[in-house]
Amino acid sequence: MDAETRQNFKGDSVLAVVSVDWRGKPCKPKHGGMKAAVFVLGIQAFEIMAIAAVGNNLITYVFNEMHFPLSKSANIVTNFVGTIFLLSLLGGFLSDSYLGSFWTMLIFGFVELSGFILLAVQAHLPQLRPPQCSMMSKEEHCMEARGFKATIFFIALYLVALGSGCLKPNMIAHGADQFRKDDPKQSRKLSTYFNTAYFSFCVGELIALTLLVWVQTRSGMDVGFGVSAAAMAMALISLISGMLFYRNKPPQGSIFTPIARVFVAAITKRKQVCPSSSEMLRQCRNNAPDRLVVGGGLRHTDKFRFLDKACIKVQDDSNMKESPWRLCTITEVEQVKIILSVIPIFACTIIFNTVLAQLQTFSVQQGSAMNTQLTKSFHIPPASLQSIPYIILIVLVPLYEICFVPLARRLTGKESGITPLQRIGIGLCTVTFSMVAAALVEKKRREVAIGSDKLLSVFWIAPQFLIFGLSEMFTAVGLIEFFYKQSSAGMQSFLTAMTYCSYSFGFFLSSLLVSLANKITSSSSKGGWLSDNDLNKDRLDYFYWLLAALSLLNFFNYLYWSNWYSCIPSPSTTPAHGPYGEEDHLSFSSSKHVEAGNIV
Repeated sequence: MDAETRQNFKGDSVLAVVSVDWRGKPCKPKHGGMKAAVFVLGIQAFEIMAIAAVGNNLITYVFNEMHFPLSKSANIVTNFVGTIFLLSLLGGFLSDSYLGSFWTMLIFGFVELSGFILLAVQAHLPQLRPPQCSMMSKEEHCMEARGFKATIFFIALYLVALGSGCLKPNMIAHGADQFRKDDPKQSRKLSTYFNTAYFSFCVGELIALTLLVWVQTRSGMDVGFGVSAAAMAMALISLISGMLFYRNKPPQGSIFTPIARVFVAAITKRKQVCPSSSEMLRQCRNNAPDRLVVGGGLRHTDKFRFLDKACIKVQDDSNMKESPWRLCTITEVEQVKIILSVIPIFACTIIFNTVLAQLQTFSVQQGSAMNTQLTKSFHIPPASLQSIPYIILIVLVPLYEICFVPLARRLTGKESGITPLQRIGIGLCTVTFSMVAAALVEKKRREVAIGSDKLLSVFWIAPQFLIFGLSEMFTAVGLIEFFYKQSSAGMQSFLTAMTYCSYSFGFFLSSLLVSLANKITSSSSKGGWLSDNDLNKDRLDYFYWLLAALSLLNFFNYLYWSNWYSCIPSPSTTPAHGPYGEEDHLSFSSSKHVEAGNIV
């Protein structure tokens, strides 16, 4: 029987079957492992292939076909991508609480597929789009998409966002769930899986940004959207093909109720006195036949000590059992502390993803204003420039796993070579140089275009994509690994979704910064930095310098919070528990005559 000693978010630590097969029966040794994770890697590669081909070239379609102004087009794209990642919280919640990761992916995979099909239909039928017109022509006045045409476009776009958003956290979590945490051999493969998952992501992105974008440019966006729909269909086939091999974690019920109970109980007992130290937290044991393990391996921390008051049981003569909304378990309290503790780390990656937003919007338009000719008959699609980092990463990620990790493991003694927090920090430092390179190249491009009426080669903007790709290899994988390892049973998908939420806030912040930059820098005689549809009249280089400065400040902010977080004891991999039928209790005395009890 495939069973692990784990605690769920409700604080229950039990010897229970935590993984089942597709029929709901206990898993056997044949289930899970890399052979099952391969199918998850398949859906990840095909899904990112489909969504990247749309998202990375969407600004071209919105600007040239739907006739929205450039700054508004950029905001439509960033809001779309931001919504995808924000909806990952919904996907994580539904998976952990009610549906499980497999059924969540299956249902919302078909939602995403329907959005791609609707986009292809609109791009194919002229009556669903504004009349053809050149947005760069000063003589023509292009009609912006409105009414029914705009409604169809946004419905299709946000069906894709809903489906993709709910899929993303579950693909990572479901793949990681195929490796048993109580098996040292499989647990060691977890870090390797995260690197392999990122490699799968890079392959999907590379195909999207080369082959699929080329199809969009050569054959039209209707064919391009249709190819994305086909890729999404292949993703669903990959998901369904592996259902006989998956280890599935059953949903644990609502994950928000225990969180709310901790805050309500702590506020209700705000006048009570907490234990003076964590040494007082393990002083007695009482019998509890329906429980087995205490604390699920979580260690008590002294941060956010006001939440410890939720564990205090008031002594009185009635001996009545307190409501769960007034008395919580240590496990519940410590898990809420973990969520609060990771929020600063999460927040430090928002600026990083604001930089990513520029590479998918303004950098594409920057490439459009450059010489894209490679041969006499072949022009590089500007959106395909985003494939540069992924070409390099397809080489670097295996080298990182094969060469760097074993070397670092010998030096540090850590299974993953360097810690996830160190990996994130390297990426946040490196991303600053991406914006520095972007600002210098844009200044050069603008001077050449205005001064000599020539076009700079599009390859000049390759460094900004290359540097960002290198930083993403460290930050993106490190963040996902960090959040997954901090999660407890019943919270894997939701905490993984928080990593995608960082993307969401980054893209929304990008829209805000664009609007603020235009408003602050505009005057009665001239527009703002990004207010014109012509980059030769805009000052995109100033905006890039602003992002470089923000990235550098963000890195120093991260150093503070990562050092603060490193002072928190990590969850133990070995559950701390007593003999069968026993559970830990807090016990202490105070002037308030309180004790902490009923703590699992």
